Formats: sequence, structure tokens, C-alpha cells
Amino acid sequence: MADNLLKTEYLPIEFYQLLIYTLVTLVLIGVLLLAARWLGDRRHSPQKDMPYESGVIPSGTARLAWPVPFYLVAIFFIVFDVEAAFIFSWAVANDLLGLPGLIHITVFIVVLLAGLVWLWIKGALDWGPSSERPPHA
Repeated sequence: MADNLLKTEYLPIEFYQLLIYTLVTLVLIGVLLLAARWLGDRRHSPQKDMPYESGVIPSGTARLAWPVPFYLVAIFFIVFDVEAAFIFSWAVANDLLGLPGLIHITVFIVVLLAGLVWLWIKGALDWGPSSERPPHA
């Protein structure tokens, strides 16, 4: 009976530290939100509600018509950048992963290659002028 009392396991100290950190963080966030609400100005006027950018009063619309290829380049960059990060990390750990790792990275590359072929077939990579499409405005 005495052995069971002595072998009682408590939570590790790291758990208590994490709990205290979480509570302090939540209290700090709450205090900052309440302070912003209490100290913030509640008066509105047309002058205050007007957009303001670097001391220049806006003279036109903020909506710019960027062509779709601009966004496609950004998306393709992110996709291929993530792909490169996965492939490089696999290459570093290749000796530890062995054949299962090779199979996984092969499936990964085949899926991404299939997505690229699908985009190519759908015309997402055709950014030049075309007689079928009207030119960008």
C-alpha cells in the first residue's frame, strides 16, 4: 500500500509551465483588447471615415485589374517552392527513409506532375497573346 502512494505519478513540470504561459497569454490578450476598447475613440465623422494613404487623398478606385497570369506565377512559385522543400528534405534523409521514402517521394512527384499536366491541358500556362482570347484591358 505504501509503495503505491510513493509511486504516484504527477504531471511533468513542463506541463505546468505551459499552462501558466497559456493563462498569462490569454490574460494579456484580454487586457489589451479591453484597453483598446476603453481607450479607443468612438466618434465618427465623414472626414475620419475617409481613406488615407501616406498623406495623399485618393483620387481614383483602389481596384486594379491585374492580369490572371500575374497571380498564376505567384501560385506556381509557391507550389514549386514547397515541392522543392519537400524534395530537398527527402534527399537529406534519403539514407534513413530507404525504399518506403523513395516510394512516397515518387508518388508525391507524380501527383504534382499530373497537376502540372492538367494545368497545361487546361491552358493555364498559355500566357501569350492568342487569337482565341481577347487582349487584356
